[in-house]
Amino acid sequence: MGRGRVELKRIENKINRQVTFSKRRNGLLKKAYELSVLCDAEVALIVFSSRGKLYEFSSAGMTQTLERYQRSSFSPHDNTTKRETECWYEEVSKLKAKYDSLLRTQRHLLGEDLGPLSVKELQNLEKQLEGALTQARQRKTQIMIEQMEQLRKKERQLGDLNLQLRDKLQREGENLKAIQDFWSSNSAAAGNSNFLHSSQASHIDPAPEPILQIGYHHYVAAESADVPKSMAMAAETNFIQGWVL
Repeated sequence: MGRGRVELKRIENKINRQVTFSKRRNGLLKKAYELSVLCDAEVALIVFSSRGKLYEFSSAGMTQTLERYQRSSFSPHDNTTKRETECWYEEVSKLKAKYDSLLRTQRHLLGEDLGPLSVKELQNLEKQLEGALTQARQRKTQIMIEQMEQLRKKERQLGDLNLQLRDKLQREGENLKAIQDFWSSNSAAAGNSNFLHSSQASHIDPAPEPILQIGYHHYVAAESADVPKSMAMAAETNFIQGWVL
C-alpha cells in the first residue's frame, strides 16, 4: 500500500522540522550536483536554516555565478551604464598611471629620485637630456637668426625712410632759399628805385615863387658897373622919404 499525499504546511514539531530540513537539504544539494554534472549546467544553491546557518553549493564558484547572475538580471540600460562606468574607470586608471609615469620622468630629468635607477636607465636618461639640449640650442639659434633678419629688415626700412626725409628736407631747403632770393631781389629793386627818385628830386630846381613887393622896388644893380653908388643911395633915400610921408 503506497504512501499518502503529505500536506505542505509548516511542521509545528521542532524536532520533526529539523529532521525534515536535514533530509530535504541533503537531497536538494544532491539534485543540484547531479544537475550540474549531467547537464553541464552552472548551478549555485544557497540555503539558510531557521537558525541562520548557511548551506551552499556552486558548480563554478559562488562569486563567479553571482556576478554572472547580476549581469544577466540587470536591464540593458543598466548594463550599458555599467559598461560605460567600467570603461571610464579603466580610462581614469590609465591616465593616472600615465600621469605618475610623467611625474617620475620629470623628476628624473630634474635630477631627482635617481637612486632606484639602474645604469641602463641612467644612460637612457643621459641620452634624452643630450637630445633635449641639442634641440634647445637649435631652436635658440633659429630664433636668434629670425630676430637678426627682422632687425636687418627694420634697419633697411629706417634707412629708406631716412633717405626720403633727407630728400624732402633738401627740397624744402631749396624752396626756402628760392623764396629768400626772390624777396632779396625784390627788396634790392625797391631800394634802387627809391634812390633814383630821391636823386632826381634833389637835382631839379624848384620853380621861383613870385615876390610880393609893396611900396618900393628893390634895386638891382645893373649889369654895367657904370651906375654910381650915390644914385642908388639917393633912390633908396627918396623912396624911404616918400614912404614916410
